[in-house]
Amino acid sequence: MKVYFFKHTAEARRARRIAFTKNPPRPPRLRGALVALTIVLNAACGDTTLLDPMERQPKFKAFAANSQYEDGRAMRQPPPGTVPRETITMRPEITLGTDRKGALVSAIPIPVTRALIDTGRARFEIFCAPCHGLVGDGVSPVATQMSLRPPPNLNKQPRVPGNVFQVISLGYGLMPSYAPQLTAEERWAVVAYVEALRRSQTATLAEAPPDIQKKLREETP
Repeated sequence: MKVYFFKHTAEARRARRIAFTKNPPRPPRLRGALVALTIVLNAACGDTTLLDPMERQPKFKAFAANSQYEDGRAMRQPPPGTVPRETITMRPEITLGTDRKGALVSAIPIPVTRALIDTGRARFEIFCAPCHGLVGDGVSPVATQMSLRPPPNLNKQPRVPGNVFQVISLGYGLMPSYAPQLTAEERWAVVAYVEALRRSQTATLAEAPPDIQKKLREETP
């Protein structure tokens, strides 16, 4: 019984020595440093600027106050003569609807493609159809409330493209300018779609492409 107890005690001591060698106790200071490092790393997960100071970029947000200027506003007006990078220059036929002599252009100055027509339709149905109607005939719920000067029927007669462009750009009568909402290309897209609408209301079967003619004949009883 004593021998067994001695062997058991010796094995237990040997096991404790091995465990101590593999996992020695940490000094109190080391434990504190590890705890502090853990806290810093956890904080860094929420605020990455602790590890990357370049992410700290102080700035004034839109409509913020800034006492550095006399008007107290952070937002500044651009220098005189500044134009957006995407602004079209030296092409008055595109931006004004007139040639270099000031005459209204008689043709759309950008390529008329199916994509342009589709863009024109989308913009027309958003900005124009509420008053002029979906087919441009001036029939719409809004038009019924405008007895003094109802919107004109856009399908009655051909209009010079440059004139239609200027009406969209500058406004006319009760119609405001849509230049702030539509780019020059989008305004020309609307012009192209208005012309397509006009032709669609008075077109004959012979004017349609052959495949459309065939389809229409099949649909006609």
